[in-house]
Amino acid sequence: MASRFTELAIDCADPVALARFWRAVLDYEVRDEEDGLVTIGSPVLPEDKDRLGPVPPTLTFARVPEGKSVKNRLHIDVNPSDRDQDAEVRRLLDLGARHVDVGQGEVSWVPLADPEGNEFCVLAGRRP
Repeated sequence: MASRFTELAIDCADPVALARFWRAVLDYEVRDEEDGLVTIGSPVLPEDKDRLGPVPPTLTFARVPEGKSVKNRLHIDVNPSDRDQDAEVRRLLDLGARHVDVGQGEVSWVPLADPEGNEFCVLAGRRP
């Protein structure tokens, strides 16, 4: 059996605030919280933990002393599930995201940054 992608660790200055933003983006809930560390995950989990199908990954936000200084080498793509791309971008901007230019030119996705400057993209197509 191969490995499964189950968790993404994100360094940040304010784990509680950044987790709050991503909870709203992904409709996740807090799974664990301790000093300087917050883990969020999908409220919908597979009934059988040994199931071979996909498991929604959790996001863990860890407080670190250094700030973000360069473009991310790895980023999250989100896909609107119940609205079109423009409406989702407006919703994310209202939550605290901002537009960013990462030098990609004309593309079908919209590059944004979360409140701590981590880039992510809003894709155009909807998938179940």
